[in-house]
Amino acid sequence: MENVLRPLTVVGGSVVVMLLVGWAVDRLLRRVDDRHPETPLWGMLRRCRLPLQVVLLSALLRASYGEIHQPLVRDRGAGIGHVLSLVLIGASAWLVTRIVSAAVESTYARYASSTRDPARVRRVRTQVTLIMRIVTAVVAVVAAAAMLLTFPGMEKVGTSMLASAGILGIVAGVAAQSTLGNLFAGFQIAFGDMVRIGDTVVVDGEWGVVEEVTLTFLAVRTWDERRITMPVSYFTSKPFENWSRGGAQMTGSVFFHLDHSAPVALMREKLREILEDCPAWDRRDWSLAVTDTTPSTIQVRAVVTAKDADDVWTARCTVRERMVAWLCEKHPYALPRIATSAASVPPSGQWPASSSAPVPSPLAAPDDNGPRTGRG
Repeated sequence: MENVLRPLTVVGGSVVVMLLVGWAVDRLLRRVDDRHPETPLWGMLRRCRLPLQVVLLSALLRASYGEIHQPLVRDRGAGIGHVLSLVLIGASAWLVTRIVSAAVESTYARYASSTRDPARVRRVRTQVTLIMRIVTAVVAVVAAAAMLLTFPGMEKVGTSMLASAGILGIVAGVAAQSTLGNLFAGFQIAFGDMVRIGDTVVVDGEWGVVEEVTLTFLAVRTWDERRITMPVSYFTSKPFENWSRGGAQMTGSVFFHLDHSAPVALMREKLREILEDCPAWDRRDWSLAVTDTTPSTIQVRAVVTAKDADDVWTARCTVRERMVAWLCEKHPYALPRIATSAASVPPSGQWPASSSAPVPSPLAAPDDNGPRTGRG
C-alpha cells in the first residue's frame, strides 16, 4: 500500500502546491492591477503564470522524487533527476524571459501614452524590440550552457574549448564576418536612431514603410503590399531616404508641361480651389510658378504640403488629375502642341508637273548623282 500512496503523495502534492501557488500569484497580481490601472506591468506579469507553475512543479519533483522507493524510480533515479534538472533550467529561462518582456513592454506602454511625438515613440519601439531580442538570445545561450554543464564530462570539454579559443575565435570571426557585421549594424540602427519601425523610407528606388527591425535584417512594406527584406548593414553602408526623420510633414510637387499661352494666373486660382476641396492638404503652404521654358513648352510647378507621405501622394494625384481635366475643358489651347511648318520648295522652284511623279523628300539630296552617306 505504501508503494502506491507514496508516489501519489509526492506527485499529487507537487501538482496541488503548483496549482495553489499559481492561483494565489495570479489573484494577487489581478488585485494590484485593479488598484494601479495606470501601470500595465501587473497585468502583463499575469502572463508569467504558466512558466512559474512549470518551474514550481519541476523544482518540487526534483527535490522529492527520491522519496519514491519503487524499483523503477530507484534504478533510474539519476536519469529522472537529470531530466527534471533540464526541465527546471528551461522553465527558469522561460520565466525570466517573460518577466523581462513584461517589464520592457510596460515601460514602453507608459512612455508611448505620455509622449505625443510619434517619431520618439517609433524610436523607443525599435529599441525595445531589439533589446528584447538581445535578452532572449542571452538567456537562451546561458540556459543552453547550464544544461550542457549538467552532463558528465562537459568540464573537460569546456577546458579543451577554452584552450583552443584563440584559434577558434579567429576562424569563427572570419567565417561569420558578414553575420557579425549585420549584428553590429543592428546595434547601430537601434541606438543610433538611423531608422525606426514605422518610418517611411526609399531604398533601391522602392518606397515603403519599415515594418520590422531585427539584429540581422530589416523588412520594408511597399505601397503595393510587397515585403522587401534587406540586411541591416545596407543601412549603415549605403545612402537611403528617410522621409520620417525630422518630422513626418512633407512637401510635394506636380509638374505640368504646357503651351506658352497657358493662363498661369488662372491656374494659380484653380490650384487654390482644388486644395480647398482636398482633405489631404494640411493648409501649411502651396504655390504655383513657371520654373522652366523651352522653345515649344513651359514648365509649371505646383507645390503642395501634407502631414505625411501618404497624404502628400494623394494631394499630388488630386492636383494633377483635376488641373489637367480643367485645362482640357476650359483652356484646351494651353495644352502642349507640336509646331509644324510648310514643306520647303524644291531647289528648282517648281514642283513636278506630273501629279503621278514622286514628290521629293525635303531630306533628299538635290542631285541623285551626288555622294551619299549611310548604308544602302
